[in-house]
Amino acid sequence: MKLSINYKHVESHKPVEVEVERHVAKLQKLLKSYSPDLVQLHGGFSQNPRTQEFSCILNLSMPTGTLHATGAGATVRTSCKKAFSELESQVKKHQGRLRKDYEWKRKRRPGIRVAAFS
Repeated sequence: MKLSINYKHVESHKPVEVEVERHVAKLQKLLKSYSPDLVQLHGGFSQNPRTQEFSCILNLSMPTGTLHATGAGATVRTSCKKAFSELESQVKKHQGRLRKDYEWKRKRRPGIRVAAFS
């Protein structure tokens, strides 16, 4: 996976890099079916000077599509955590659509009732 991160008005980069590496490892487990050269993750961390809130913006480019996620929080780590959790859920949903999981989901028949055991 190709990774590029930009920082705007963020002073300490080391805690952010540790958090990003941990989440990127989780993403790589989900994206192991793709060639590593074709997957690109672009991230940006910035701080709003007026509200002192940190924001994280992530763009994941895959051969089958592009996903975008944002996260905002009081600290850099919380904004990073929110953005990556949103991105992970989008990746799972995207891969489910590619596998056509919705076609395999069993539908209930309208006339069947479940008996309650007491």
